[in-house]
Amino acid sequence: MTQGYFVTGTDTGIGKTWSTIALMQYFKNQGKTVVGMKPVASGCERIDGQLKNEDALLLQQHASLALPYQDVNPYAFAMPVSPHIAAEQAGAEIVLKNIIDKYQKIEKLADVVLVEGVGGWLVPLNAHQDVADLARELDLPVILVVGMRLGCINQAKTTFAALQKSGVKCQGWIASCVEKDMLMLDENIQSLCLSINAPLLAVFPYMETLDPELFSEEFICEI
Repeated sequence: MTQGYFVTGTDTGIGKTWSTIALMQYFKNQGKTVVGMKPVASGCERIDGQLKNEDALLLQQHASLALPYQDVNPYAFAMPVSPHIAAEQAGAEIVLKNIIDKYQKIEKLADVVLVEGVGGWLVPLNAHQDVADLARELDLPVILVVGMRLGCINQAKTTFAALQKSGVKCQGWIASCVEKDMLMLDENIQSLCLSINAPLLAVFPYMETLDPELFSEEFICEI
């Protein structure tokens, strides 16, 4: 039976994609076939006549199987703004059923599917639904990526409370060090361990370039 996880974060730009790729490598090291999805992406560039997102391309690149880009990222928008606004500006609407259909197609091909959300947990996808609704519809356990920087304790506690309110299972959380020299990093992580009722899965050090193998060795809790 296919394993699936939904990767969300405390904000945008806090390491969700690198964390997702690290998770992909973690499962590949166990001999499993792994694919990734980024169902919705804004801030895309036109490549070979098609809008493509840098993060989605990384997920496609690091998958065990070669998937068509449109399966990895069914909704790609040019404007680097909230996805519901980007979709509106493009004359489109993000329909969750279309994403679920893509996921159900992909999950038949691999042992593990990792779905990366867009922005934070409550980012709107259309006029009535947000990222939390997508995770619920997919019925996947959630992995929370916390960007370790000033303000992260409040962001993490607020996001975790929203996860609990949504009724989803939180598989665990990842501390993603997005600042080179965060003051009192260990103390912040310890505070979060006491505040978040889910296991700390990994602490990813600050790095200038992605190293999936190194990151995959940082997991301290079995998933």
